[in-house]
Amino acid sequence: MQTFRFDLCELPEETRGLREEVRAFLDEELKHIPAVTRAQTWSGHDAAFSAKMGARGWIGMRWPKKYGGHERSAFDRYVVLEELLAAGAPVGAHWIGDRQSGPLLLNFGTEEQRQLVLPKVAKGECFLCIGMSEPDSGSDLAATRTKAEKVEGGYRVNGTKLWTSGANEAHYMIALLRTDPEKKHDGLTQFLIDLKSPGITIRPIMDLAGNSHFNEVVFVDVFVPDSMLVGSEGSGWKQVGAELAFERSGPERYLSSYLLMKELIRELAKRGGDEGAKEVGRLIAHLVTLRQMSLSVAGMLDQGENPALEASVVKDLGAVFEQDMPVKAHELLGAEPTIGSGDDLHQVLGYLTQTVPSFSLRGGTREILRGIIARGLGLR
Repeated sequence: MQTFRFDLCELPEETRGLREEVRAFLDEELKHIPAVTRAQTWSGHDAAFSAKMGARGWIGMRWPKKYGGHERSAFDRYVVLEELLAAGAPVGAHWIGDRQSGPLLLNFGTEEQRQLVLPKVAKGECFLCIGMSEPDSGSDLAATRTKAEKVEGGYRVNGTKLWTSGANEAHYMIALLRTDPEKKHDGLTQFLIDLKSPGITIRPIMDLAGNSHFNEVVFVDVFVPDSMLVGSEGSGWKQVGAELAFERSGPERYLSSYLLMKELIRELAKRGGDEGAKEVGRLIAHLVTLRQMSLSVAGMLDQGENPALEASVVKDLGAVFEQDMPVKAHELLGAEPTIGSGDDLHQVLGYLTQTVPSFSLRGGTREILRGIIARGLGLR
């Protein structure tokens, strides 16, 4: 039976200077951005900000220099991500390319694919999205039905991807497609798809908060050349498993409600006394624990390991923590969420009250994650 492995992992002392550099940059860049906008953080799209990040060398930090990277450690990258999320920086434009699509291409892509995409991603000039979820299948990736049928020189793609974050702003999609209808897991293959290809229709989906970062992407007889197949035909399932470890373990999986916690603490401090101190202490203890678990996963990734089980645990517990934050703010302060009016606290509470239900859906539903955890522990 497998067990969880969360080795104690500390950030190296030399990351302190980097943290101070990032904080100074963000203090200047975000000083005029309201809290309710910053609360959107990694789902906030700002191409100009991403270009500034690229110029600083803070995208593709771990990648080889020949692909526009900087060959820095996983811990350097972790420090940058923490500061971005804690400050509420609008990093959504480059987030997916930096977090998972770039590493996927480094691990499984061809040299042509890497040279085509990675240097531009590292500069903050090229954005990617991931085509996994589909109508009626949710997080069950094995139920993927969008077909890629072999034709001369490539594949013909037909089907629909749903809830595709950032597709309306992205240049490329890494899509999981079915290349063999007779096989379940072994019939899946990944492709790098140019979203300007004829036959692709992208329809933004407006969420409760009035944002449209989710999308429906429809493929009708879309031609994808052989050169855009990622890895080998039939290896998509295994590749996706490795990719999702990057998606499920990062600090965005427990810091998405961090702006609200800051506003909560600020308001309690203004009121004076010990009101809420015990509950705030509990929240901070949970935050520190989640951070340590996430750092442990970062250490495993730095060693080239695949911590899929541990990443699923971090993602599941992180979503519980994030979704609990608006409830606690309401209980402790009696605050009511507002939209478009009110002070920072009430507007941030309003935004997150609408969006936190999605936190246990993105990157794999709670049910899927707990099934992965149970299977990893030999319980099913």
